[in-house]
Amino acid sequence: MIDALRQYRPQLLCLRHVIGCGVGFKEQRGQTTGVRSLIVFVERKQPATALSLADRVPRELGGVPTDVIAVGRLRLLASRTARVRPAPPGVSIGHYRVTAGTFGAVVYDEDTGRPLILSNNHVLANITDGRDGRAQLGDPVYQPGTYDAGAADDTIGHLLRFAPVYRAHRLPAGEETDSAGPGLNRVDAALAEPISPDVISPYVMGLGEIRGTAAPQVGARVWKSGRTSGVTEGRIRAVAATLNVSMGEAGTSLFEDQIVTSPMAEPGDSGSVGLTEDRRIVGLLFAGSPLATLFNTVENVSRVLRVRFTPA
Repeated sequence: MIDALRQYRPQLLCLRHVIGCGVGFKEQRGQTTGVRSLIVFVERKQPATALSLADRVPRELGGVPTDVIAVGRLRLLASRTARVRPAPPGVSIGHYRVTAGTFGAVVYDEDTGRPLILSNNHVLANITDGRDGRAQLGDPVYQPGTYDAGAADDTIGHLLRFAPVYRAHRLPAGEETDSAGPGLNRVDAALAEPISPDVISPYVMGLGEIRGTAAPQVGARVWKSGRTSGVTEGRIRAVAATLNVSMGEAGTSLFEDQIVTSPMAEPGDSGSVGLTEDRRIVGLLFAGSPLATLFNTVENVSRVLRVRFTPA
């Protein structure tokens, strides 16, 4: 197979849209087939009809199957705590009055389709309940966050929308409801509108393009890309969990319908998204300890913030 690669590499690299080639297993619908193939790398896949005959990748070369895989535009990976433009999910970000958290994902407004920045309320909106003056719509959001030397010149967007975070540590007596209300939280989530679509990238640092959403399954593996600890892996230990979470000097808040995983985050990783092996979002990381990590469910985040996780 390596001999075939060496033989056909010059031919493949002359194709207008090809950026690389190698040896691997052919994939179908994101799953490995086990069939050894010549892998041809492109920034993005295009229908054959959009390419000239001379630029199409043959199905086989010398009897060896080929497979085309999109890898995006490859570039040197910047520091997660540095200013990056376009900024990818996984780097430092924060409300101008917050230290720093993680840019979780590029999401899309349900009504307008505009690309937006997703992270936690406590990252983009300073743990506000909407009435305490801790943040206002339109506040600047820095990339990197202030802890990482971010300043006004590093403004990447402005606070657009948030789910209030209510302070409470007990479920109201007789509370049996499907909808969270004052004192009960389901998400710690907020959105910032970028100053321009060009300042953000949808490719999660170290993990790649988000392919959709998935329901959390107990025992399933999840990955995240965070400002502090980078790419880490964990396993879902519980779902539908109700937990008290310390919000620091802002007090304690009660969260229901949460995902609990094995420990996979450190301070500053808040705002990361949890992804399955096939890069589908299951949740939004917002809290943890040396023994566990907590995620809001993607379903609740999507519903409360009125966003989609893939473009229309």
